[in-house]
Amino acid sequence: MSRRAPYGKRIEDCLEAIYILQKEKKIVRVRDLAAMLHVKPSTVVGYLDRLVKAGYIEYEKRELIKLTREGEEAASKIYEDHLKLREFLRKVLMLPEDIAEEDACYIEHGIHKETISRIGLFLDFINRHIERQGFMNFLERLRYFYECGELPEECKRRLRLR
Repeated sequence: MSRRAPYGKRIEDCLEAIYILQKEKKIVRVRDLAAMLHVKPSTVVGYLDRLVKAGYIEYEKRELIKLTREGEEAASKIYEDHLKLREFLRKVLMLPEDIAEEDACYIEHGIHKETISRIGLFLDFINRHIERQGFMNFLERLRYFYECGELPEECKRRLRLR
């Protein structure tokens, strides 16, 4: 069972976009959301109606859009998951930024809560390890493996010593 999506991908994207715009601009308008989501304003209004009914936003026609406390919590969780996924795709899989962003947007809507939790823990481990153990050597070896399809010589030597 996935962890979210009672309203679907588009509604979650809208909620996340409201969160981002509210953080960046403090003011969220229909036209800003439409531009960010690459949809028509009338489509955004349909999303907003559903978010009002769910209790995630306060909005009246031709007025500003504001997240409720519940909406802020839900949107921040979606956004945090998106950032974790993007970081994982960039740092571990070493994908280009544009691909990592696109795939994070796609994955975030169906990923199980346990999986995203483990990805977060894995990233935390990597980040702590970098501070203490010079984890960059690992990442350099991983990059070599991605590019060449085999372990670097120093890894092969260590494996033979065991």
